[in-house]
Amino acid sequence: MAESVQVDPQSSGAGDNTEHGDEQSNAGPQSPASGRRSLEKSQSSTKSLSSSGSDFQQILENERGYANESYFMPCDEQEQTRLAITHQCFTSMLSGQLSFQNIPRNTKRVLDVGTGIGDWAIAVAERFPNAEVVATDITCFQPADVPPNLFFEIDDAQDEWTYTEPFDFIHIRGLSGAFSDWAAVYKEAHKHLSANGILEVADFGAITTTEPIPDSYLSIYNGACLSAAEKSGITLGLDHAKTTLLESAGFSIAKVRTLDIPLGTWSPDPQKKLAGKMALISALESLEATSLRLLTRHMDWKAEDVRDLCGKVQEELMRPGVRPSIPCQFTVARKLMI
Repeated sequence: MAESVQVDPQSSGAGDNTEHGDEQSNAGPQSPASGRRSLEKSQSSTKSLSSSGSDFQQILENERGYANESYFMPCDEQEQTRLAITHQCFTSMLSGQLSFQNIPRNTKRVLDVGTGIGDWAIAVAERFPNAEVVATDITCFQPADVPPNLFFEIDDAQDEWTYTEPFDFIHIRGLSGAFSDWAAVYKEAHKHLSANGILEVADFGAITTTEPIPDSYLSIYNGACLSAAEKSGITLGLDHAKTTLLESAGFSIAKVRTLDIPLGTWSPDPQKKLAGKMALISALESLEATSLRLLTRHMDWKAEDVRDLCGKVQEELMRPGVRPSIPCQFTVARKLMI
């Protein structure tokens, strides 16, 4: 039986402030003495945040906290920690940058869909003080003290978007399985981009090993999760980043790049070694986060059996000589000028 519990939000630090290529920007408008502000809503949106932005209801299920009855990923403190590590993994993969595609220096409005703890949105708001940055998610566990040009909003991207001004850059990262109708989400993104605006979709695929392990626990895990996802009406992996989906929504594909990220420190490449440390932690933590609700709800597994399998997968991936990796795909699309 699931129950609702009141929790406090977790604080998160901003990403690094290194300038991003041609992202040089002028000093922003005058801000309060602290240089930060409390949460409020963007003037260009009809959506509003919870009255205080300081707490939210979690649904407690199998000792994990969830945002609602439907979304399979948790939103508790354990998951927030994983998201923070994942953000650092992405910035390491991108050599300190915040996106695969350079964000134009004249960008006025940025949207971060499914912002999580808001690390990416905070970092973008700090690097672009003249831009308005809107960060949305289905629940609120963002810090209460943020840059003055950043606005957090509770919103479900599967619903109709109600923004009154277009965005120049829309960012979607780590949302594999979040939506049952990605085509509808992409159509809304296309509708709310400015002419020649950019959409970047980034996500991880399934964990693999350089040498196949016969009858591996990893293959059992992947198969069970895929079956559960299919029963629940979603897809996992990178299917949502298919270029055909984006093209059907009206986008022109600018570039697609897949990086093979080693999990752990086995790569001789120093940059991959650093990213691999964080990617391994994130990947190991994601095993339970991804599978627990899916398998208990849609495959009738017991929670202890899910955790037992996740533990065996972790042990398998950490064995000497096993070289696990995970693909990370970046898809950049544009809304062409008419």
